[in-house]
Amino acid sequence: MATLVSFLIFCQALGASVGAITAVWGELAYIRALRNGQLDGAERAHLDVIAKGLRFGMTLLLLASLGLVIVAYVLQSALQPALTPGYWTIIVFALLIIGVSWTLSRRRISFPFGSSIIFTAWWFLAYLALGWLSPLSFGSAIALLVVATAVMYALLHYIRMLVDTNARRPYSTVR
Repeated sequence: MATLVSFLIFCQALGASVGAITAVWGELAYIRALRNGQLDGAERAHLDVIAKGLRFGMTLLLLASLGLVIVAYVLQSALQPALTPGYWTIIVFALLIIGVSWTLSRRRISFPFGSSIIFTAWWFLAYLALGWLSPLSFGSAIALLVVATAVMYALLHYIRMLVDTNARRPYSTVR
């Protein structure tokens, strides 16, 4: 059973890492599409691959989390995952990503705000799953996510503004 638990933890970390990496890939693809001013067929296909990567990462993360809960129940461990703040932080961040992605696809939230929430939450999931983030209470994890999302919103807005103004600037000859 220890091998199964190790495998599920690996799958959970892999799913979160795939999601975080494809979130970065998606932002870079968006900036590239913003730079030339239009979304062509190749960029649309590229974004579809990124969406599949995000779907794969989330599915792997949630199935591994469910598997860990089931294994803990079967082994009758003293500390069940559903009683720990770390488990609920991972689940709430996963549900936040799913919910914001849904509202973003239905255009009920602005793209810059929604993408910064998704980007930040994916990286929080990756850091939590890999164990690189020190244990936090549920409230402090949410507060840290809010602050990090505000910082990422400002950073992504600035980068997009620079790319957009450079794309609109007419070519000039320097003599």
